[in-house]
Amino acid sequence: MRHAIILAGGSGALRASLDHDPVPLKFGTSGRRGLVADLTQLEVYITATAELEYLQSLPKSESGIVRGEEFYFACDLRPSSSGIVTEKGRPRGGLAQAVAQAIADSGMQPVFLGRIPTPALASYAFDRAKGSMMVTGSHIPFDRNGYKTNTARGELLKRDEAPIQARVEQVRARLYAQPGNQSRFNAGGMFQASSGELPPATREATESFLRRYADFFAGQTLRGKRILVYQHSAVGRDFLVELLRHFGAEAIPAGRSETFVPIDTEAIDAEQLGILQKLAAAAWQQHGPLDAVMSIDGDSDRPLVLGVEPEGANCRVKFYGGDLVAMVVAEYLKADAVVVPVSCNDALDRGPLQVIVEPKTRIGSPYVIAGMQQAVAAGRKAVCGWEANGGFLLGSTLTRDGRTLRELPTRDAFLPILGVLFCAAEKGKSVCALFDELPRRFSRAALLKNFPRLVSDKIVRRFSPAECGVREIVFARTTDPGQLKIRADIGKFFSPALGFGTAEKVDVTDGVRIYFSNGDVAHVRPSGNADELRIYAVADTQMRADAIAQAGVTEPNGILRRLEAAVSS
Repeated sequence: MRHAIILAGGSGALRASLDHDPVPLKFGTSGRRGLVADLTQLEVYITATAELEYLQSLPKSESGIVRGEEFYFACDLRPSSSGIVTEKGRPRGGLAQAVAQAIADSGMQPVFLGRIPTPALASYAFDRAKGSMMVTGSHIPFDRNGYKTNTARGELLKRDEAPIQARVEQVRARLYAQPGNQSRFNAGGMFQASSGELPPATREATESFLRRYADFFAGQTLRGKRILVYQHSAVGRDFLVELLRHFGAEAIPAGRSETFVPIDTEAIDAEQLGILQKLAAAAWQQHGPLDAVMSIDGDSDRPLVLGVEPEGANCRVKFYGGDLVAMVVAEYLKADAVVVPVSCNDALDRGPLQVIVEPKTRIGSPYVIAGMQQAVAAGRKAVCGWEANGGFLLGSTLTRDGRTLRELPTRDAFLPILGVLFCAAEKGKSVCALFDELPRRFSRAALLKNFPRLVSDKIVRRFSPAECGVREIVFARTTDPGQLKIRADIGKFFSPALGFGTAEKVDVTDGVRIYFSNGDVAHVRPSGNADELRIYAVADTQMRADAIAQAGVTEPNGILRRLEAAVSS
């Protein structure tokens, strides 16, 4: 929901001169996200300045930064990330330029690393104990964008958000009180005068990121593997091809787009799967049999992994959810602790990794990182974490065959892609056969776009216990009338007619996750980055998981729409 900022000021003050009602750029699941129509350079400058001042207030021992140091930034390929666009008749965008100016005005040295993957920026900055900002909307719809700030050692965590927001209001008041005719911003909230050009960038960060994996996996090969790389508009599309070719794979780029494509790696719909199937079929006919199809999302911190099986004279692609991908990689890396959010596929709880699973967290990398930090503090040596979207986080430095891989506590798409391919190669199995070894639990996610957050919150409250602090209801253990009423209410929407068993448990750690007697799991949760309502499904067959997700988002009378009508009446 949008909230206009109302702040009193003198008639000559900047705030009084603005020709629009500013809308605050809020924290989402990870980083700040908002509608491009609301993303003035002034608003980005305010929040970025506040975050920089906050980092400068921290001691170096707590990942703080020091005035005068280098501060790195990069951006993705969304038009609004580095270019001026028109939204609702107004100039908007140029987020990277606003970030660069905030860095310079905060007494830091802005260093532009280019249009590179988020994990490449983070890895480069963390290795040098420097702060960084990535301008990206990640996978969210085209009409949105944002940015993400990192400390000198990791992501901003949830505990940082409240003190940062206090500084945001201080910076906002300070800037809004400036005389409008002396401000660097015009009435539209954009820079008065700017070339719009970003400093030249080098390949130093991407080359460093390539060396990270080239050194750790030295001696291993993907020679003889033919892999289709779906490039679309991912900022790391060429880097992924380069990385795979470095290890000897025949990497075939396909589907390159100069128009931004918002790929959500945890909600691949039938249309997107159809595009990937066509690309794979064409490559199979032109180049020969494929071993896999690999891709990444817009800012290239989440992998998209598909196996390929022969089908007659051609092939069929099989999509594997990011949490299943991460399970393969965690075993391959010999992890001794894994941290995941509550939304992940429960195959994790049924296989060999179940004994090293740490307490499950809320959804979002800051929560996973906090869980990994606790595991490291408890003495774990090989700690990793992931989300259902596939972003893989490395919470500790790994050692393998005398080589080390430094911790990278932020989402990374490239380690899981390499992990799956190397694991399959070492075992002499196809990618599909590799995933067939996992416990037979299947997942699917789907969503409804443009779904008001207020309505989503009402749906969550409808199935949540009234008691403050209660995160779980096990219905067989309760006689509470209110909790039993929730069970009956669930049955009205997740009904036997749709194939659901009886509700056995509800977990409200993040959204509402419902466990049924027949093994089905349905998890309803509002997006933290956009006005979207998601449904995550887990079941004993892929067909059933697909059916649950489809039943959730069917228009006009699917489960989520009927819940919307129920809470709105």
